[in-house]
Amino acid sequence: MNKLTIKDVDLKNKKVIMRVDFNVPIKNGMITDDTRIKAALPTIKYAVDEGAKVILLSHLGRPDGEKDPQYSLKPVAERLKELINVPVYFVDETRGEKVERAVSQLKNGEILVIENTRFEKGETKNDPDLAKYWAGLADIHVNDAFGTAHRAHASNVGIAKYIPSVAGFLMEKEIKFLSAANENPQKPYVVVLGGAKVSDKIDVINNLLNKADRILIGGAMMFTFLKALGKKVGSSKVEEDKLDVAKTILENAKAKKVEIVLPIDTVAAQKIEAGAEKKIFKINEGIPEGWMGLDIGPETIRLFSEKLSDAKTVFWNGPMGVFEIDDFAEGTKKIAEAIVNVTKKGCISIVGGGDSAAAAEKFSLAEEFSHVSTGGGASLEFLEGKELPGIASISVKKN
Repeated sequence: MNKLTIKDVDLKNKKVIMRVDFNVPIKNGMITDDTRIKAALPTIKYAVDEGAKVILLSHLGRPDGEKDPQYSLKPVAERLKELINVPVYFVDETRGEKVERAVSQLKNGEILVIENTRFEKGETKNDPDLAKYWAGLADIHVNDAFGTAHRAHASNVGIAKYIPSVAGFLMEKEIKFLSAANENPQKPYVVVLGGAKVSDKIDVINNLLNKADRILIGGAMMFTFLKALGKKVGSSKVEEDKLDVAKTILENAKAKKVEIVLPIDTVAAQKIEAGAEKKIFKINEGIPEGWMGLDIGPETIRLFSEKLSDAKTVFWNGPMGVFEIDDFAEGTKKIAEAIVNVTKKGCISIVGGGDSAAAAEKFSLAEEFSHVSTGGGASLEFLEGKELPGIASISVKKN
């Protein structure tokens, strides 16, 4: 990796302003999942141990540039205090005298959490005055928020114009693993794509057609491809305006000798709800009207598992079905297990954030993959071959 990391700079007695991703779910003032806080701990602890004064910036939710108590980072600061045994302070402002006083009182090895960056209208607009203000609070900027790397905001990209910016450990790991999949993947390279919409994945599929050996397609997006091939898909979710796009993808894959594997059976129901009557339909025989496919079927699970069995690199983004409902979770679970099996044989497996990461957590498999990305949108854009502004802004190593 040609970017400077936190280990490349001297942090002793330095004020470090660190962009982390503390965008955690909060219900009734209580954090329901602290995975993202824990993921940032190694970088925060390193800065603290090196004798830095650490100022943390993060967004939470979408308060649209207004102060909104339900999006306050106060509960996050309190949880961080429980997870790390050093003083953690919180200031309920994003700039001004209160913030400056709190920063000036900070001692080496202490942490200050500043209020939600998105309480500032200028955050998402990458306002130079706001970025310059935050940069003025510190000597060094550490970017450890991969989840926002595809966005050019004041707290990740803007600050980097005024003070040196380096990658935290989480950012470094994301770049390392996603680069391994994008730049020089070990072969066979198998991609598993699911989720609802083909439209969300067009660019990533087009880029992967130049790199992958096989692409396995499940989730609701499979029905757009199946309909494009003239299959009867009943009342399954289809993007009618993307049928031609799906056909073009299939033709391009054939021309580039990339194997696209589509499901051969599906678990269907008439309603998306727990306990609904389920039936398995073979794709070649068609799904009757009134029935919608909500998961891949047992034969497809076997087929996909076989297509994964010799993989040396796997990228997985998107569930195989409506995994949030246990009745339609089997496909996602079994394919996750198949990926874990090849990982144990030395395959590099990357889970592309979002719903796939949530599924990996649900089935207690997250620890078994080589890497679970913290950024769904960012990981997809990385695999589309785009340069992410939050990575581009990190200082480059001088040879």
